[in-house]
Parts: sequence; structure tokens; C-alpha cells
Amino acid sequence: MLQDKDRIFTNIYGLRDKSLKGAMKRGHFDGTADIIGKGRDWIINEMKASGLRGRGGAGFPTGLKWSFMPKEVGERPHYLVVNADESEPGTCKDREIMRNDPFTLIEGCVIAGFAMGAHAAYIYVRGEYIREREALQLAIDECYEAGLLGRDNKCGWDMDIYVHHGAGAYICGEETALLESLEGKKGQPRLKPPFPANMGLYGCPTTVNNVESIAVAPTILRRGGGWFAGIGRPNNTGTKLFSISGHVNRPCTVEEAMGIPFRELIDRHCGGVRGGYENLLAVIPGGSSCPLVPGEQILDAPMDFDGMREVKSSFGTAAVIVMDKSTDIVRAIARLAYFYKHESCGQCTPCREGTGWMWRVMERMVVGNAQKREIDMLLDVTKQVEGHTICALGDAAAWPIQGLVRHFRPEIERRIDEFSRNADADRKPVLQAAE
Repeated sequence: MLQDKDRIFTNIYGLRDKSLKGAMKRGHFDGTADIIGKGRDWIINEMKASGLRGRGGAGFPTGLKWSFMPKEVGERPHYLVVNADESEPGTCKDREIMRNDPFTLIEGCVIAGFAMGAHAAYIYVRGEYIREREALQLAIDECYEAGLLGRDNKCGWDMDIYVHHGAGAYICGEETALLESLEGKKGQPRLKPPFPANMGLYGCPTTVNNVESIAVAPTILRRGGGWFAGIGRPNNTGTKLFSISGHVNRPCTVEEAMGIPFRELIDRHCGGVRGGYENLLAVIPGGSSCPLVPGEQILDAPMDFDGMREVKSSFGTAAVIVMDKSTDIVRAIARLAYFYKHESCGQCTPCREGTGWMWRVMERMVVGNAQKREIDMLLDVTKQVEGHTICALGDAAAWPIQGLVRHFRPEIERRIDEFSRNADADRKPVLQAAE
């Protein structure tokens, strides 16, 4: 269990003073200049020692990612881009940071900017996050007024932060599509290589990080990488914001230690599953793109990257969607299939054509208007989409369906049998009349 003293986000629920003064009382911007004074190499080594893995879903080591930026700043300026396009269904952690605890992110931008030689940071905010953008902009304005941002600031590193508002496209959460959108172009993923660290925003070296990844950096550096690495399990270290929604008694966003067992997480912070654990059907552990896990398999599983891989799912953004036995599981996955069909940018043929095809088949399977051989055909199509697209949206569309077939195939077959019986019953009077 995570102790209060080890929590990084001190105002995630917005119950305390949201101003800069209130944040500084809670320890933010404490010794920022001293951290910067220790140099780039020290910061990157501490981030590596902390074991922090990207909190946007992919889980790539953050310190390693920062180290990819060129050591020297040449003719091309360096940029930091913060991915605040939180559009994954079920995920609602970054919005709480921007809305209630934005100074963690702002301080993180200054330190990360220094570590990668960037004097400008762009925060790309999801189109639907209006109030969150306003709160973030207010906090940035306060920092400028207090001399913590801009030229010759008190932190010791010239830094400008710009908030860019998206237009509500899920695809812009993919880092290269986000860069295209920032440049004023259509939000479509780029082919890699070249990678953003070499050729990113405006063709310059760029690092794209998730909000939470940047927001935890100042506290890690103040307390030391070893402190953060001491929480959780090896390769799955530190604290994490979990967004828990669905059929629990108290849905919430909460900061907990990585590797906390699922049952303990739900009991301690959500008051248990609605109707008890006997009523638990399945859980999507990391946002809508992760394959679902049947209730009995996830109960004692550690909630981290390795723990979720062991149950054939992924940890993603730790957006835990809990579904009890009142859920129409086939309809739920069909709804997700529609989401991915709707949000595909249409650049890659497997994704553009495959997402629509998978959704249409899923819609028939919801009512059972299909044949059993189509289940394997559907599975085959998910394999043709998965791994054959420029970005991971194709995988995200395929995995929920693969999880459904893996664990709930008998339910799909039952619906097909029922639909077939009803169709036969309807046909009999017609045939008798014809005779």
C-alpha cells in the first residue's frame, strides 16, 4: 500500500489550494534551480535509475527516451512536446493533473526541457478538454508572473510553454500524428524512422512524453531515483495514477504503487465490485485498446506491465474498466470496434478497411446473425490488421476482439444458436402455409 508521504500528486482531487502559492507550500518548485544546477547527465541518470516507464501506454523507459536527444544543440532548436491528448476510452488521469495539480507538469517541463536542451515546450491538449486547458493556461500565466518561466527565470533555464488545443481526434494521441497536427497538417501518423528525437516538430529534434511521465519527474529528482525505484516491482517501479470506472461502488482516479493486486486496488479505493466479486465478469485493465481479462483471472494479478502481460493483456494507461455480469460483453466490444472504425485516420488500407469490416461483423454477432465459421474468419482479419499499419491504432482495434474470442467464444456461439433457432421457428409457419 502506498503511504501518503510517497504520493507525488498532492492535489489530484482539487480539494486544496490550486494556486501557485498553494502548490509551493506543498513542495512544488522547491529547489528547481538546484536540480538544474546538477547538470543534464545527472538528471538523465537519475531518471534511468528510477526505472520510470512512460505513462502514456507504451511503457518505454523515460530516462532512456530523454537520452536519445542530441547532446549538442546545432542549427535546429530542440523541442519538448507533452501529449495531453487523452482520448483512450476509460482513461481520465491526465485531465486531473491539468485541472487540479498543473504545477507538477509545468515544473516537469522546465526540468525535462533542460535535460534535452529545449527552450520551448508545447502541450497538446485534447479537443474536449476545455476546462482543463483553461486551468493549465491559468497556472502557466501564474508561473510567468512569478518569474518561473520565460527568459532569465528563477529556475535557471529559459523556458516557454505553449498550450495547443486539439480538435478531438483520437489519432492525434499517436506521437507523430500529434506532431503533424501541431504543424497545422492533417493528423496522420508518420512513417518511422526518422524518429522524433532526430526529426520531430518542424523537422527538429523532439521528445514527446505523456503528461504523467513529465509531471512525476521533479519529485523523482528531488527524492532521488532510488526512492522511486523502491516502490513496486523490478521493471515496474514507482507510483501510478489508476483511472477506475465501470461497475465498482466508487469509481475514482487514485495514485497507487505499481504492482498492487487488482482486488486490493478495488477494495481499498472503490469499495469493491458492485454486487461482490462473484458478480465480476471481466476487466479491461489499461484502456479500451487492451484485451479484456475474465474476472477470475485478474483478481490476484499485480497491476503493472509484467502482471498484465502474464494474463495476456496489457497495462496501457492503467484505465481499469470493470464489467459485472449485467454487461452485454459482445455488445461492449462491438461498441469499441465502432470507436476504432470511427477514429481511424484512413491512411493504411488494413486499418481503413479492416476496422469497418470488423465492426459490421461484430454488430451481427451481437444479435447472433452470423455463422460459427465467421468467428475464426473475424479472428483471422484481426491478425491481418494487427502489426500491418503505420501506427498502433490497427492493433488497438484488433486486440479487444481477440480478447473477446479468446475468453467468451461460447457466448458468441450461444447467440448464433439462439438466432438460428428463432429463425427456424419463424420459418416453420411460413413453410406449413405454403404446403
